[in-house]
Amino acid sequence: MKWIKKIAIVIIAGLLIIQFFRPARNRSNKILETDITKTYVIPATVEQVLKTSCYDCHSNNTNYPWYANIQPFGWLLANHIREGKAELNFSDFGSYTSRRQKSKLKGIENSIRDGSMPLESYTLMHREAFLSKEEKALLLDWSMKVRDNLTLKE
Repeated sequence: MKWIKKIAIVIIAGLLIIQFFRPARNRSNKILETDITKTYVIPATVEQVLKTSCYDCHSNNTNYPWYANIQPFGWLLANHIREGKAELNFSDFGSYTSRRQKSKLKGIENSIRDGSMPLESYTLMHREAFLSKEEKALLLDWSMKVRDNLTLKE
């Protein structure tokens, strides 16, 4: 019984100690000139869906939930955001080449069609981010129009 108490103390101490090691926040508090909303005319309905369902992981401005302050959840979120921004960053979209923008728009369409985005783990905690059929159709229509109108400059 003594060893169970010692293990519990070590685990609790470890959990307390890791609270002091927090990842940097993904918050710039400004919209860059390269943001997709500055690069393309985006209907307000599309912009709202993007900000609600995509921007937390795919932009430089994350709205953090309360549990982001608790480690190791904060570390997991930081990793998801880092990976999401590496794949697609709406804040930098205007700095992408035309070819890359087309590719990213096609990727958005594919992710919507196959249901891989937004992540199920994200919509589990953020019910408002779940895409309805109407929102999916709205995003697909907008993305295809923008992609079709893009001319490659390379």
